[in-house]
Order: sequence, then C-alpha cells, then structure tokens
Amino acid sequence: MRNIIKYIDNAVAGGLMLAMTLILLTVIWQVVSRFILQDPASVTEEMSRFLLIWIGLLGAAFAYRQKAHLGFNLLVEKQPEYRRRWMLSLAEVLVIIFCATTLTFGGGQLVSLTLELEQISASLGIKIGYVYSVLPLSGLLIIGYALINIYNLWLADDGEEL
Repeated sequence: MRNIIKYIDNAVAGGLMLAMTLILLTVIWQVVSRFILQDPASVTEEMSRFLLIWIGLLGAAFAYRQKAHLGFNLLVEKQPEYRRRWMLSLAEVLVIIFCATTLTFGGGQLVSLTLELEQISASLGIKIGYVYSVLPLSGLLIIGYALINIYNLWLADDGEEL
C-alpha cells in the first residue's frame, strides 16, 4: 500500500513540476514573440491559463498531502490527545464531504456537460472538458489523502505512517 501511495505522490509531484516548467516556457515564449518578434503567439495565453488551472488544483491536493495547507490549529493543539484526534478526524470528514460533493461530483458533472456540449477552446482546439477534468481528479486525490490522514491519526504506529 505504501508503494502505491508513494507512486501517486511522485506522479502528482512530477506532474506539477512538468506543468510549472511548461507554464514558464509558455510565458517566456509569449514575451519573446510579443516584444522581440512583434508577432504574439495566439496559443500561449490560453495554454498558460489552462496550465494555471491544473497547477492550482493539483497543487492544492499536493499541499494537502504535505500538510502545507492553511490551518488553524491553535485550539486543536491545546486539547488532550484523544480529543485532538476526534477534532482532526472531524475536520478530515468535512474535507471528504466537501471534496466528494463539490470537486468530485460537481466537477464530474461539469466535465460531462462540457464534453457533451463539445465545447472547444479557441486557440488550442482542445475540448474544455479535458481542462476541467482536473476538478474530479484533485477531489479524488484530496479524498484519498484525507482517508490516509484519518488512518494515520488512529491506526498507524509512530514510524508507520502512510
């Protein structure tokens, strides 16, 4: 199980590094083509916008896994261990409910609708549903990471966290 989780973590990190590299190159090419060549490339603005969407949502899932997200733990940290576990578990369950309803279900509905309507991006000519597919993907990742956090709170030994 650890190997699968590690593979997913590495795939998300690698995807984010690739997307960050691509957005950097895309924006550099936009600047060069606009100001030096005086002929701006039409696809770079749209590509950088789509990459930013993917970086933002996958980056949120990655930050959640790394516990680098914004959290207010002052009240939680002052509680006894047993109550602290329950409070953190409740927070994880609320995250699961939000991600399941909004990102996974709602995002899946949005992807389905835009693919059904065959919406195509203006410059790149790709289906917008593929761009929006990051919504259910990041929702599923965050749900998985929340379940791992609950497991680590209650079942994992100190050195055996997933």
